[in-house]
Amino acid sequence: MIIVRDLSEVKTIILKIGGSVITDKNGELIARTEVINRLDGGGSFGHPTAQKYGIKEGLKNDGQKVGFAETHHVMTVLNGLVMDSLVWHNIPAFSMAPSGCVVTENGRIKLCEDTVLKKLLNMGFVPVLYGDAVFDERLGFTVLSGDQIVAYLAKKLGASKVIIGVDIDGLYDEDPKVDTNAKLYTHLTLRELEEAKSKLGGSTGVDVTGGMLGKILELVSVVEYGIPVVIVNAAKPNRVYKALIGEKVVGTVIEKV
Repeated sequence: MIIVRDLSEVKTIILKIGGSVITDKNGELIARTEVINRLDGGGSFGHPTAQKYGIKEGLKNDGQKVGFAETHHVMTVLNGLVMDSLVWHNIPAFSMAPSGCVVTENGRIKLCEDTVLKKLLNMGFVPVLYGDAVFDERLGFTVLSGDQIVAYLAKKLGASKVIIGVDIDGLYDEDPKVDTNAKLYTHLTLRELEEAKSKLGGSTGVDVTGGMLGKILELVSVVEYGIPVVIVNAAKPNRVYKALIGEKVVGTVIEKV
């Protein structure tokens, strides 16, 4: 996930790139480096390990502690690849591990120390966060999704918009990877989204944080807050860039009304 400062409007845009875009979620530890480099999520890095050790459900035995450490570590490895690309493209990106500034309670963010984050934004840096294994007051530890981080920070920072980069063109009435006649929703209000929600499926790969439906459920509160959400295909060139600069782009826009 990348937070971008929109200097022209003195607003913050939050961009989240899904693991399905920058990794092969059907394998394990497979990064799509060519996509990462062009774009300037956890995918196949964090999810299989977290699932193997049952990290999301919390600490139940000592054997899980190695799994917790491993899940965090592999996420830092993927984040390092993203950071390499950003810095090599002369973007003043600065990595922030959620495990070092966020504490959850029953899987939901309870505390987020955002002093450094706000300082980075004010100085013109691009903070980069990611889904992570974090400590939890009730569970001991759990998996915190990038989608929950996006929703929390969008409201906390008063973002002008949220952009979600996935591996399809947006939200459809059917799974476009299965049904070639699936219809793309180009614009949805909250009421229309509620009606369409039952048609949204999960992830085709290993995903311990909810798949597409999980993303939408997290983003509802953002839209209710008055912040528009744009879902675009980050696997296709220039779509993320166009969304960032406000140009019309193929995708799904979700607004309050």
